[in-house]
Amino acid sequence: MEGEERRLAASLTARYSEWVLEELDELRGSFLLTDPAMPGHPIVYASRGLAALTGYPRRELLGRNARLFQGAATDRAAVSGVREAVRAQRAHQVAILNYRRDGSPHWVLLHLAPVFHAADGRVLHFLAVQVPIAPASPPRRHPGRPAPLAACREEARGEEELPCASHVGEVFVDIDKRGLEAEELRIASGCDKEMALSTANNIFSTLNRYSKLTGLVVCERRCDSVGIPALSSSLNLSLGRIKQSFVLTDRHLPDMPIVYASDAFLSLTGYSREEILGCNCRFLNGPDKSAYLS
Repeated sequence: MEGEERRLAASLTARYSEWVLEELDELRGSFLLTDPAMPGHPIVYASRGLAALTGYPRRELLGRNARLFQGAATDRAAVSGVREAVRAQRAHQVAILNYRRDGSPHWVLLHLAPVFHAADGRVLHFLAVQVPIAPASPPRRHPGRPAPLAACREEARGEEELPCASHVGEVFVDIDKRGLEAEELRIASGCDKEMALSTANNIFSTLNRYSKLTGLVVCERRCDSVGIPALSSSLNLSLGRIKQSFVLTDRHLPDMPIVYASDAFLSLTGYSREEILGCNCRFLNGPDKSAYLS
């Protein structure tokens, strides 16, 4: 078992240094990291917040597939959306019904995002952040006015006296039972979505910082300079004489990637030119930036 734990931990420490686990432990939020290159796509890191949210001890989560959170009432369409996002290697957000270790259901906003190798665009890990979704507040009712359902019950009981309406009561019984057994769909609020994005940004910032220690620099979006047309030598020479910090982007290419970065910009940000070219400027957004800046 200890050998298996070391193998799972090496998925992170070999790419982000030995200290990354301690740093991740200090981050707030409920999240996990998986390694798609390992058999079974296992969980290789689980936060303290995730253990508290789900009731699973952290050691019990390591090595298992994240499917263990799904249950009988988990929406198949939501699961299919997550599976498709993993195949397409893209970010995805969805409200989904998960299950705790004790079998109790709970709604979470799942924020899924791939972690890319900056140099070649390979997916090294998937990050999954879970933000609990609170139940909606009950609608306000005016004092003395009967609730809609109560009024319907009274009407049903009155109609039971009519021979042709004897089935109405049975319909209400079926509805009542179904309401008790089914989990009501919950909608993630804007605050939930911002919290998920903020947590993910903090994690990416940590992974990026520690990956520089091993030279296997990672980023949140695929930073691939393949297909970026090279600037002419004369233009490169002219741009190189400019001492200011700046980048150039090409709005005619998909996602408007960076096609040139000045030396002063590289010195200011600490990125290499290989990391910059092909990226959208959004990757410079820090962990505290609003989702609306993305």
